[in-house]
Amino acid sequence: MSLEMKVPAVGESITEVTVAQWTKKDGDIVEMDEVICELESDKATFEVTAEAAGQLSIKAQEGDTLDIGAVLCTIDESKAAAGDEAPKASTPASSGPEKEGKATGEVVEMHVPAVGESINEVTISSWTKKSGDTVELDEVIAEIESDKATFELTAEANGKLEIIAEEGTTLEIGALICKIEVTDGGGSSASAPSSAPASGSSASSSSESKETYATGHASP
Repeated sequence: MSLEMKVPAVGESITEVTVAQWTKKDGDIVEMDEVICELESDKATFEVTAEAAGQLSIKAQEGDTLDIGAVLCTIDESKAAAGDEAPKASTPASSGPEKEGKATGEVVEMHVPAVGESINEVTISSWTKKSGDTVELDEVIAEIESDKATFELTAEANGKLEIIAEEGTTLEIGALICKIEVTDGGGSSASAPSSAPASGSSASSSSESKETYATGHASP
């Protein structure tokens, strides 16, 4: 079964977007909620995440300008069935203790990313995770909104989440939004983004890069 993914509504005044880049290639197997491409309008940049696990078939190429609601890609869910079962059989035993037990002592601070030139503050719309939950690198953990659009925030490391700003809180760009206590679950993949955020400015730029290459996963 193939799922059609369409350009999401990213703001009341935005009627079309441009495909800035695909983070996955045509034919790749993607996971649900994984960032697959980046869209941009004249006001902001947004990320799009996979709505299902399966094989990606790209319909709109980089540089294409599409109307809201136009087809971006399709995902063949039948192609992911075999792949999903294999890791589930082997990972519960190993990944459980790995994520729970091996804290590295490193803490990644996540700051409100820059989501548009004219946007100075955002509001925490909702958290998809709770304080104390274990999160994975690039997993969607919260939704933030401005007066122009809604954006998704993704984890910058594997580890345990500590929420600093609760739902409904309005924050300025660059303000501290949460922390992640890094664990060994994905040490190598988490270490690159998490080493830079040690300082406030680099943490902010790390968050910003995720908005542009990857958080805006613009929510439909």
